[in-house]
Amino acid sequence: MRSVALLVLLVISLPALAQIGGISAYEFLNLPNSATVAAMGGHHMAHMDDDLTLAARNPSLLNEAMDSRIVLSHAFLPAGINNSYLAYARHREDLRTTFQAGLQYVGYGNDLIRRDPTGQDLGTFSAADFALTVGAARQIEERLSVGANLKIIASQLAGYGSLGLGLDAGVHYRDTSGRFQISLLARNFGRQLSHYSGTSGREPMPFELQLGITRELRYLPFRFSVIYRYLDRWNVLYDDPTVEDNFTLQLIGEEQTGGRGAGAVFLDNFARHFVINGELLIGKHRNLRVRAGYNHGLRRELRLSDFRSGAGYSFGVEWQTRRFRIAYGRGTYHLAGGVNQLGVGVEI
Repeated sequence: MRSVALLVLLVISLPALAQIGGISAYEFLNLPNSATVAAMGGHHMAHMDDDLTLAARNPSLLNEAMDSRIVLSHAFLPAGINNSYLAYARHREDLRTTFQAGLQYVGYGNDLIRRDPTGQDLGTFSAADFALTVGAARQIEERLSVGANLKIIASQLAGYGSLGLGLDAGVHYRDTSGRFQISLLARNFGRQLSHYSGTSGREPMPFELQLGITRELRYLPFRFSVIYRYLDRWNVLYDDPTVEDNFTLQLIGEEQTGGRGAGAVFLDNFARHFVINGELLIGKHRNLRVRAGYNHGLRRELRLSDFRSGAGYSFGVEWQTRRFRIAYGRGTYHLAGGVNQLGVGVEI
């Protein structure tokens, strides 16, 4: 239990300086790394099974069921942008530890047009981000596990480069039935080792503290997760002074809209912390899984004041056998469409 106490102390003592989108470096680390995560609202970190892609989000989910598994995922983003993830896991029984190695790559294109302030074409340039991850997890009690990921981050934007070091640390608990699970996770703690040329000072990391629970129903093959983001930061609102804003919360049925009074602001901010998702397990061996998720923070950030859209909603499906799985996830971000993500996993 001493190691658990030390890890929990590390997590809760991290600086309470969480950054929301747009004000930190390496935001690509928050992109869904798999079809599973994409289908579950963009965040899924409290369920432990043999899905290796989940360990990239929460290293404490690494377990011996992931031994000798390799996974590959690719997201089809607009404008030819690529977001790919590759990982492999190995369990060492003598150490009672499961290890993983993974690589995330985001390519923005090699033919981006460079222009001067007057719009003059100055040729083309490329841009890409990389994150190499190595992680390990160990079950220290019958129902408790701890894990950590170390990430070497590199970013190259039009000849300007940056290097960073990140750390994820998590604690996961599962009850004896396996139907209730809970995780505490600190993501992207670290620092920028070298900043982009031409800029002054280091930029903050996209640090985030999350708490998630997963519950499987006793008499129905369905499980749901509730994730609370930014445990270390209460205010995650951004108020655009040019937009007349009304609070809108839609989970099921008609939208409920109110003015921007103190109560509406409180509820809007509170709801933005949550990601809710569910998974229906079909078949005798649960081979077919149908998924859906709702991210209220994403919906509010990507909303259009004059049109309704499916921003914040996601869905997906997975088919798996004992040694092979294929998954599809789709997240909606704009009226123009969403992002499709495919993933495959095999045991070698």
